[in-house]
Amino acid sequence: MFHVTERLLLRPAWPEDAEALFGSIADQGVVRNLARAPWPYLPEHASDFVMRTQDPRYPVFLITLPTPEGSHLIGCIGIDPGEDATELGYWIARPYWGRGFATEAGRGVLEIAKLLGHNRMSAGHFTDNPASGKVLRKLGFQPTGKVAPRHSCGRGEKADCVMYGLDLEADGQVGLQAA
Repeated sequence: MFHVTERLLLRPAWPEDAEALFGSIADQGVVRNLARAPWPYLPEHASDFVMRTQDPRYPVFLITLPTPEGSHLIGCIGIDPGEDATELGYWIARPYWGRGFATEAGRGVLEIAKLLGHNRMSAGHFTDNPASGKVLRKLGFQPTGKVAPRHSCGRGEKADCVMYGLDLEADGQVGLQAA
């Protein structure tokens, strides 16, 4: 599955992406904000990631930025089964922080989630990563009022995570809050 946004191409990972993926995510400042990625992040982690089987109801995309010189891998975004709702997760490589790419990719993935029949979304961010909370609010997620400890492989311990929810059936337009 592929999805095109205004500036981005969201696409599946291929085996030949392992090196670029490793180069983008092997940054402790990125990995520490993720629940599942280990630190240190090694080349074999990237190889395992690009080779894994995906469930078509829960797609995961590489976020790429097409340019005249070629495509640049700038992050990853996808949905996973969650406890109460389908969960949105993403990361953006440090050189691309603060440029609206997470919000743009998030809008695209929420559109896909709705097309796939997911009605309720959840997401969260560690309390020391408020920029991710800003992205989630731009996408229309609302704080649930819950802060839950969540294990971070990148930190090697639990950290408080602010939880959010989004009802995809609440309105006809997903994630169109002002940027």
